[in-house]
Amino acid sequence: MEAYIIDWLNLLVRWLHVIAGVAWIGASFYFVWLDNHLVAPKDPADDDKGVGGEVWSVHGGGFYHAQKYKVAPQQLPDHLHWFKWEAYTTWLSGIFLTALVYWYGAEVYLIDRSVAELSVPAAVGIAVLFIVGGWLVYDLLCKSPLARDERAFAAVLLLLSSALAWGLCELFSGRGAYIHFGAVLGTIMVANVFFVIIPGQKKMVAAAERGDVPDPAPGIQAKQRSVHNTYFTLPVLFVMTSNHFAMAYGHAYNWLILIGVSLAGALIRVYFVNLHKGSASAWPIGVAAFILSAIAFAIAPQPKEPSDTGASFDQVRNIIDARCTSCHSSTPTHPAFPVAPLGIMFDNDTQIVTDADRIYQQTVATRVMPIGNLTAMTDEERQVIDAWYQGLKKTR
Repeated sequence: MEAYIIDWLNLLVRWLHVIAGVAWIGASFYFVWLDNHLVAPKDPADDDKGVGGEVWSVHGGGFYHAQKYKVAPQQLPDHLHWFKWEAYTTWLSGIFLTALVYWYGAEVYLIDRSVAELSVPAAVGIAVLFIVGGWLVYDLLCKSPLARDERAFAAVLLLLSSALAWGLCELFSGRGAYIHFGAVLGTIMVANVFFVIIPGQKKMVAAAERGDVPDPAPGIQAKQRSVHNTYFTLPVLFVMTSNHFAMAYGHAYNWLILIGVSLAGALIRVYFVNLHKGSASAWPIGVAAFILSAIAFAIAPQPKEPSDTGASFDQVRNIIDARCTSCHSSTPTHPAFPVAPLGIMFDNDTQIVTDADRIYQQTVATRVMPIGNLTAMTDEERQVIDAWYQGLKKTR
């Protein structure tokens, strides 16, 4: 019953996380688009009122006229909408999911003893330190003179992100490392909102309410963090979906793949931001395409000659029974899985042969199964599965 309740919590909070994330990212992307499409107001009266730019748009059967003030309007409206709860809800639901799946279930999803011998408290403690420390380091960088040079800042951030990815992959399972890389970036994003963007906006509103001219510095800082957030978005979205792709997180160079895809995502975002500005060079999208193509080529499975000494099916059947059916069965015995993950079951010979490609990919090619190697599948057993699979290909 405990595992069943955990599954329902996982489902409901994951659903909330996706809904809130769509709302946050959608609003963020819209305002980046809006800022980059503003033109000088045509009505001189608007300029006198302090309007710095405007844009007309049509959507959903209606016309919209959005204006942005250089600093603040002369008189604040009765109702002012704040965009913050989308970000907070996304982070709170995301960190709850991380705690539920990767910390509560650390022995299954976070710890891989073939990577590092960690206890549950040590693994969870290290994960929390990475998340908190990531924000502290990033915030110090933003407050340093380095932040005034965008290219130097980006280079240092890429270097530190690479070190982060490598460190996580040296400590945790591939899935755990990837999701915590995303958790660090996601925490930086929401901390930017909570500690910089919203407080800066509150200062501007308070000054406007007093009738003072707002200090533009908090707005400039908030704009800087908002721009950073938009470049973090696509890497975080990749991480959110990465646990479906063992070819990435299960690879020997999983940390390098993670950085490569993240860099490609940031470059794709650079292209679209520049496109909004009307000065879109094709080089960012070209470099991103090259990086993704290079990764796909580099990690492509190498064809093998069918083996003449394939292992017997009985050998494989015994390995599957000993190492896999505690989870992949109509009646799983592992307490973390009330039902077979993804509905994949190996209760009979037909199911094993039908899923031979998947078994080979997960246990031999990427070695991500058994998950966390909970059932201690040996290298020799993986070699038996490999030999059987190669022999099976020869007969097809």
